[in-house]
Amino acid sequence: MPFYIDEDTAVSADNLSSLLIMTTAFTGISRKLPSVHYFIVAALLVLTFFPLTWPIHLPAEFWIKQVLINLIWAGLFYANFFVFTPKLLYKHRTGTFVILVIATLFAVVFLNDWLDRSLGVPEAMEKIFGPRMHKNNKNEDHSASYITIIMAMVIYGVSTVVAMSKKLQHDQLAFQATEKEKINSELSFLKSQINPHFFFNTLHTIYALTDSNTGAAKDAIYTLSHMMRYVIYDTKNDLTSLENEIKFVEDYIKLMKLRLSGDVQVIFEKQTNIKNYEVAPMLLLPFIENAFKHGISSLHPSYVYIDIRQLNNTIKIEIKNSTFEAREHLEESNGIGLINTKRRLDLLYPGKHTLSVDNNAITKEYTVMLTLDFS
Repeated sequence: MPFYIDEDTAVSADNLSSLLIMTTAFTGISRKLPSVHYFIVAALLVLTFFPLTWPIHLPAEFWIKQVLINLIWAGLFYANFFVFTPKLLYKHRTGTFVILVIATLFAVVFLNDWLDRSLGVPEAMEKIFGPRMHKNNKNEDHSASYITIIMAMVIYGVSTVVAMSKKLQHDQLAFQATEKEKINSELSFLKSQINPHFFFNTLHTIYALTDSNTGAAKDAIYTLSHMMRYVIYDTKNDLTSLENEIKFVEDYIKLMKLRLSGDVQVIFEKQTNIKNYEVAPMLLLPFIENAFKHGISSLHPSYVYIDIRQLNNTIKIEIKNSTFEAREHLEESNGIGLINTKRRLDLLYPGKHTLSVDNNAITKEYTVMLTLDFS
């Protein structure tokens, strides 16, 4: 059975390729920008020569028109993608954009008609399929123009969506990069404040020991050297192992015990086989340092209790100490250590940590509970 095709079908075939090209581009919106370009070019090449699968021999004029019209659609797509939308819509020049779209619609209708007349596509098709019968040429021209306008609108719509998607992705990445840089700068500043604050108090302790207990002072210097190695090397990175952080805490406790009297009780409990998560370095020290600074008395029995445990994917740190003075001025007297640590927690573990502080005036006990969620 012979296969017949008329000019209306040929006109639709011209635009079918472009429609599929735009659909392919729309599908690639969620992908990276190079992938969008890849699929557009691939679809252009494949669909331009799609009529080769038809069981009919088409004239050379049709193929020339097929290639040129698809190049026009591709040019319109990229003109809007790279120029019209970025230069007009991004800058809220909507009126100019609408005028440009309308002018482009008239231009593509004219170009489509001009290609038909210049290449002699209708005459070439009639030579193969014979003269068309019972058709109104004026209505046919209007139908072709309508199809061309619809295709141009589809191209504008899809290219605008892809361009806006690209801009949103670019803005989001830029915002994330800015926020990350801001957070890193702030964290570096906070760490630089915490470390000198710690060494100031520690060196003051060693200085006091040099007059009363030379051997203890030597042990303190040796312990401090291990701690300095941790601070110098491990705090350069954003993360360290929980094991190293706990070892640092143990060294600090050992250092502080050298100057404590027999009336002070220090209890450090650590669950065995805690998973070695990666944590921010120097994160626990300000809370423990605060407990020793404000929980120790030379006149009254006192204590510091530290407990580190794991529950599923959560690390729980509990620090308790006795109190001997009003805690309202704690932050003021402690300086920047606690304030900065709270800020670091907010930056490093947003929604992944809880911090509660309880100052019980009746029991004269100050409790800090910190949980870190690693799930």
